[in-house]
Amino acid sequence: MWRGVVPRILFIAATCILALSLYLFFPISSEPVSVNTHPIGATPNVNEPIRACFVILVRNSELGGISSTIRQIEQRFNKKFKYPYVFLNDDDFTPEFIKTTSALTDVETRYGKVDSQMWGYPSYINQTLAAENREKMAELNIPYASSESYRHMCRFQSGFFFRHPLLDDFDWYWRLEPDVEYHCDLDYDVFKFMRDNGKKYGFNIAFREFGPTVASLWQTVLEFEKAHPEVVAHSPAKKDSLWRFVTDDNGNSYNLCHFWTNFEIASLDLWRSNDYLKFFHYLDTSGGFFYERWGDAPVHSIAAAMFLRKDEFHFFNDIGYRHTAYTHCPVEPEFRQKCSCDPESNFGKSIL
Repeated sequence: MWRGVVPRILFIAATCILALSLYLFFPISSEPVSVNTHPIGATPNVNEPIRACFVILVRNSELGGISSTIRQIEQRFNKKFKYPYVFLNDDDFTPEFIKTTSALTDVETRYGKVDSQMWGYPSYINQTLAAENREKMAELNIPYASSESYRHMCRFQSGFFFRHPLLDDFDWYWRLEPDVEYHCDLDYDVFKFMRDNGKKYGFNIAFREFGPTVASLWQTVLEFEKAHPEVVAHSPAKKDSLWRFVTDDNGNSYNLCHFWTNFEIASLDLWRSNDYLKFFHYLDTSGGFFYERWGDAPVHSIAAAMFLRKDEFHFFNDIGYRHTAYTHCPVEPEFRQKCSCDPESNFGKSIL
């Protein structure tokens, strides 16, 4: 069934990448570009230690996959910069998991369980209706259509990971996943770069969502704006934000573009803000995470497009990365000595 679907996915994903190039004008160079565009009152003290960590939502059964990821991160980046790891699970971590992962690094590793409030059905969800809708989506052959755990994961990543007590000591995070590949050596501190240059959200791949999974999401976003004019009032003007990355018709509909959130380097303050907490609560109580299959990628992307200025985003072109069948590989010649990936495999190059 995927023979005809994959080329279409590649084609429509190209529109998201093209939108970014037109609306955001990201610099693509061999070194990160410094732009002094700090929000008012947020100029950092460059000598202050950076409170950052890697955040990993993972199961015990994924020990092999996450061990591979950590080895790569240590080799490519963290042996130089020494940031801690926070592992989260909806079950207790096994002694084997803790022993194996902690032995992969000489930095601090923390292990936490996600509670039922963060990973479970809220009282206002009709679980019978949710099950019926999963069956309907499965008939459409939508990925993860029948999965309850996938929906819990999307809701958790959208509205709760940053509230876990193990993250209270941190201001920045880099999200890691099992069974991914990091292809390039990094000789600078990405968190320091983000902080010192007034960036709030860093991404690597832009993609497009399956429409039936988010059928009512955009209408819910518009209803949120009507219900909370105080949030709209102090958000960036649409022309100064990435609003046009997520809508092609001046806000009438969602174009399905999003940042692929399996790779994120971002400020936790973005999600901890009152504006985002109001936004997530409004989405959550609408039921779309369970009655449909709202993903954290479109939720994060739409929120960031609403609440951040264009100059607060950063495209990490220099971080070669593969997740499932899709790879970002820097194509510029200067990266060949730093990266092990084939530039011909680059997701953006292959579809534009």
